[in-house]
Amino acid sequence: MVAYLLHRLSPFLWEVTEGVGLRWYGIAYVTAFLLGGRVYRLLSERRLNPMAPERVSDFITWAAVFGVMVGGRLGYMLLYDFHRLLSAPSTMLRVWEGGMSSHGGILGLVFFTFYWARKNHISWTGIGDSLVVVAPLGLFLVRIANFINGELYGLISHVRWAIQFPSELHEHPDLLDGTKLAATPVDLVVRSVRTDDSVAAVLREVLPPRHPSQLYEAILEGGVLFVVLWIMRTRFKVQRGVLTGVFFVLYALLRIAGEQFRQPEDFNFGLPRGVFLSFFLILIGLAFLVAAYRRPEYEGGIVK
Repeated sequence: MVAYLLHRLSPFLWEVTEGVGLRWYGIAYVTAFLLGGRVYRLLSERRLNPMAPERVSDFITWAAVFGVMVGGRLGYMLLYDFHRLLSAPSTMLRVWEGGMSSHGGILGLVFFTFYWARKNHISWTGIGDSLVVVAPLGLFLVRIANFINGELYGLISHVRWAIQFPSELHEHPDLLDGTKLAATPVDLVVRSVRTDDSVAAVLREVLPPRHPSQLYEAILEGGVLFVVLWIMRTRFKVQRGVLTGVFFVLYALLRIAGEQFRQPEDFNFGLPRGVFLSFFLILIGLAFLVAAYRRPEYEGGIVK
C-alpha cells in the first residue's frame, strides 16, 4: 500500500491566540503586491510600460486595494456566498475569514485600470499589458497559500503524490464515525492533527487521498502563465492589448485544465463554476485581441 502524505500544515506563521495571528494567506497577498510592484517598475524602467516609474508605487497600492481586494472579495460573495451576503451584508468586510475569487479580482483590476487610465490620461491597454505580466506572480503565491491552508483540494486519486486533507472533515464529518474521534468536534480534530500524532494516525486510516490541485494550479496559472507573458512582453513587440487578451484567454484555459483535478464546490449548467466563469474570460480576451489588431498601437520601448 502507498503511504500517502497527510496534510499537517498550519495556516498561521505565528498564531497569537486560537484563530488569531499572522496567516500565510495574508503573507501571500502582501508578498505578491511587493514583488508585483518591483517587476512592474522594472518594466516601466525599460520603457515597456507607459507609466512613469515614480508612479508605480501609488498605482500598485490602489490596484491592490480596489482591484484585487475589493474585486476579489465582492466576486467571492456574489458568486459563491450570495445568500450570506443578503442575510448579513457585514460579512463582506470579514476578509480574515477567507473567501476571495480570482475571477472577481481579475475583473476588479480591469475596472480599476480603466478608471486610472482615464484619470491620468494614459493608455488603458498599455498599463494593463504590464499588469497582466505580474498578475501570475500573485496567483502563484495565493495558490501556495491555498495549499498551506488545506483548502480547495482536488479529486480523490491514488497517484503516489496524492495528499490526505483533514479540512475535508468540515464537509464530511461522517468519516470519523466508528473511530475514537467520533465525538470530538471537527474543528478540534483539524487543529490537533498538526501536532498530535495519535490524531494523525486515525486520519491516515479514514481520509481519502486527493490530488494537490492547489499546486497544479500554482504551476499552471502562476508559473506557466508568467513565463509566457514575460517572454512576450520583453522579447516581442506586440500591439497594445494583445498581452491583456492573451492573459484572459490563457488564464481561462489553464484554469479549466486545473479544474479537471479539483473537487468542484458549485456548478452552473452542469459545469464546475470555475470552468463556467472561465468561458466568459475567454470572450473578454478575444475582444481585447480583436480590438488590438483593428487599431494597432505599440509601446515606445526598445525590445532587447
